[in-house]
Amino acid sequence: MPDAIPHAKPGLFGLLLRGALFLLFIRYAGGLIGWLLSGTSILVAAAMSLFVAATLASLFVVRTFERGRLEDIGMAWGASSVRHLWLGVASGVVAALVTLVVPVGIRMASIVPSTDPANAFTPGKLLLVSVVLLFGAVGEEMMFRGYAFQILLRAYGPWWVIPPFGVLFALAHMDNMGTNPMGIFNTGLWGILFGYAFYRSGDLWLPIGLHFGWNWTLPLFGVNLSGFTMGLSGYTLRWTAGPLWSGGAYGAEGSILATVSVVMLGVWLWRASLERQAAPLLDSGPEPEPQTRKES
Repeated sequence: MPDAIPHAKPGLFGLLLRGALFLLFIRYAGGLIGWLLSGTSILVAAAMSLFVAATLASLFVVRTFERGRLEDIGMAWGASSVRHLWLGVASGVVAALVTLVVPVGIRMASIVPSTDPANAFTPGKLLLVSVVLLFGAVGEEMMFRGYAFQILLRAYGPWWVIPPFGVLFALAHMDNMGTNPMGIFNTGLWGILFGYAFYRSGDLWLPIGLHFGWNWTLPLFGVNLSGFTMGLSGYTLRWTAGPLWSGGAYGAEGSILATVSVVMLGVWLWRASLERQAAPLLDSGPEPEPQTRKES
């Protein structure tokens, strides 16, 4: 089990300054890397630039301020990490299926062949998009549930940190195509859920799995993902219900069904029996709540 990271205990200003430097580095380095990748697709440029920038920023701040390593932000790999990753992926997939299959079952939508050739299925496209979505999920989790999130969580606890970072996560999607109020609200709920997933598991692998499982499933149904269109299967969801149920151009995340799904995931996460991993950046903070809950 990793040793606790020795570090000074800066005040609120020092913590906010470290967190702001971390986030600003990602923003501007990500913009530069995105520009260098501008010859690729928007999705590839956005996901890979964020991943590279978040990795470099995390390496720098953890080494400089904490005398630690990249795995100290919750990226250590072991048996529990594998379990949390796959548990998260499965849970994210199930949540997406509830959001998309239920309306088909009650005839609010139907699955039909896509008329857009760009949505045709090919193994290469499926593999490429899957890899890009995985790297995108890792990058977003390192940015929003990584160093800045964890040093503030260490100092002030979950109630004061998880909701504000959920709001930041939502605001980061404000410029996406097809944005609507319900979509931003749900994105904020997802941000809170991912933060709580880290708090329960002690690692980033559970929120990465949840994030990736949800993101990967939506394109299989030809549904927009946070405003991005990336149909993978050659089929799409045709809605007979309005935007409140379909999410409109923002995709399923802008629907009331997604609200229900994320709340259900939150209840499951609260009740789930998880083997909490050592979280070096949190070790000197207040004791977390008991992390193993038995089903009644």
